[in-house]
Amino acid sequence: MHCPKCKSELVNGILGDLLLTKHCRECQGDWISGRNYQTWKSQRAEILPNPDALTENYNLPYNPSSLDAKTAPCPECGCVMARGKIALREPFYLEHCLTCGGIWCDQGEWEVLEQLKLDTNVTKIFSGIWQAQARVSHANQLERQAVIDKVGIDIAQQVFDFEDLLANQPNGDFAAAYLMRRFKDRG
Repeated sequence: MHCPKCKSELVNGILGDLLLTKHCRECQGDWISGRNYQTWKSQRAEILPNPDALTENYNLPYNPSSLDAKTAPCPECGCVMARGKIALREPFYLEHCLTCGGIWCDQGEWEVLEQLKLDTNVTKIFSGIWQAQARVSHANQLERQAVIDKVGIDIAQQVFDFEDLLANQPNGDFAAAYLMRRFKDRG
């Protein structure tokens, strides 16, 4: 079996908590067969993936592999794998074979999945609902970062705290509209 990214020979490997893989010594990626993943997963408590995990860990330090942008065929059955975006500050893509159920992780991606607690239900990441929620979460994080960039972290934090305060008020939208009118009148 060969690496779908760099075509090197895959060798036996292990990820994290005893997940058997086929490892690429060249690019350091790992192929997780659908069968091995299901066996490994059945021995662990299933944690439903939470798109908010991306928001909460948006700044998780990770540098995607230079091969991450490369679409690849499944090393097991040859079908083109689906790609699921993990929308962190440095986003990356997981590959998943919809035919045989295997998962390709570029170097370091599995460790990020473990930190995000997405490792026990990776296939949910490829659902349309998950991807839509992840896009909204990513857009919200970009918007928050823009506020920080424009007004500085101290004022931005006050704005975010005020947002939380208004969200818990029955007429919080009235207060937000008031502020918007006040700023519009100044411009």
